[in-house]
Amino acid sequence: MATTSAYAVAAGGDAAAAPSRGTLLRPRPPPSRLAFLSRTPARWASISLSPGLNHAAPAGAAAEGSTGMEMEEKEGPAWVELEPIGSEEQLDRALVAAQQRGAPIVLLWTASWCRKCIYLKPKLEKLAAEYYPRILFYCVDVNAVPQKLVNRAGVTKMPSIQTWSDSQKQGEVIGGHESWMVIDDVRKMIEQEE
Repeated sequence: MATTSAYAVAAGGDAAAAPSRGTLLRPRPPPSRLAFLSRTPARWASISLSPGLNHAAPAGAAAEGSTGMEMEEKEGPAWVELEPIGSEEQLDRALVAAQQRGAPIVLLWTASWCRKCIYLKPKLEKLAAEYYPRILFYCVDVNAVPQKLVNRAGVTKMPSIQTWSDSQKQGEVIGGHESWMVIDDVRKMIEQEE
């Protein structure tokens, strides 16, 4: 009784065409989606970038006008780190500064143990970049501030995102659902304040 090896069946042959125990099949070429891995670095290492918003023009090119491309307005930052608030005095200073600017501030109330807070913070940092520098975003860790401050803000669930203006809470979003929904709700809350 002849047995057929897995190599022979995969190759479409029979037992007679199967390689002997010591013989290996030739390695297959990589799939096309991985073909770039088999190329030598010299063939794919050079990358050229077209001039764009984040690329600086050569020093003399802007004066001479030789680039043929006008420099457009610079884009803002991709994200803005939320400034931490660690005491009631810091919150009061932020509220006074916002009142002088005539713009609200956004507070993210988080806790180090809150997984939703951890996931939401980078998304709020991107949202903060859209409104920077008009509206400033702050982050308050409820475990690192006095309970008096948490009670003053009326925070009962995490994460809570609040808008404050004129030293009073104007709106609140509880971030217990999908992050994109929370960001949309925060965006609407900010737009109502402006």
